[in-house]
Amino acid sequence: MTEKIFEALKKAGSLLESKGLDSHAAQLLMQFITEKSNASLLADMREPLTPQQKSDFWSKMNQMLDGKPVQHIIGMELFYGYRFEVNEHVLIPRPETEELVHGALLRSKKLFGKGPIKVADIGTGSGAIAVSFKKEYPDAEVTAIDISKDALAVAQRNANLNQADVSFIQGDLAEPLHGKVWDVVLSNPPYIAIEEAKTMSKTVLDYEPHHALFADENGLLFYKRLAKDLPELLSKRALIGVEIGHQQGESVHALLKEAFPDAVIETVKDINGKDRMIFCEIV
Repeated sequence: MTEKIFEALKKAGSLLESKGLDSHAAQLLMQFITEKSNASLLADMREPLTPQQKSDFWSKMNQMLDGKPVQHIIGMELFYGYRFEVNEHVLIPRPETEELVHGALLRSKKLFGKGPIKVADIGTGSGAIAVSFKKEYPDAEVTAIDISKDALAVAQRNANLNQADVSFIQGDLAEPLHGKVWDVVLSNPPYIAIEEAKTMSKTVLDYEPHHALFADENGLLFYKRLAKDLPELLSKRALIGVEIGHQQGESVHALLKEAFPDAVIETVKDINGKDRMIFCEIV
């Protein structure tokens, strides 16, 4: 029996919603299966699926209904307009992190103009922040750091995929930055308190790397380490940009204020109105 695209999507969306999962994931999967753009898919909703497409769609849908992220099934995610490979070794890039990149680019161009600057992305994961920053600020000399060898391999492939000249170093947080002076330091570190795991979705808990999600000391461990290490690593004029948990604004702001008493520190809300980024300008 033939099944039209819109029929499959309606059924798949209902099944995902019934399990508390994102119904939009069905559309991403259908684009992958049919090799159509979003616009083409919308125009061809009444087109029937071939037997092979139908079989592929529903076999992969069953994996999604078990909680597997659609990005792992299709092997990629879009971030800041660029394609990034993702797998179980890296976090799936989120829209909130795009806002961190956007804010960092605006502030960097204001602080430094178009000249060469040294930029570090600490805990790079898929390389999304580092690669996107380099693509949008070509004069930047970008170095990306991660403690995970597997994550760095993914990030290197993403730099190659997007033709971005980024250097990658394996190491623990800011340790590999010593010996140079940096103009911009960006990070989306692990910031979820361990006790919050019980409230998180199976899709995240079962498929994304826990070392990139959770942090001790109520999620603040890595911010404390950055606040301790960064003062001796930065230029006289510099920018720090970090993503934070929505309840961590005051705590992280205080840590950076203690480390940089004369800096201009700004807590910025994401598109959902939640505290999500802190920018610290040293001028």
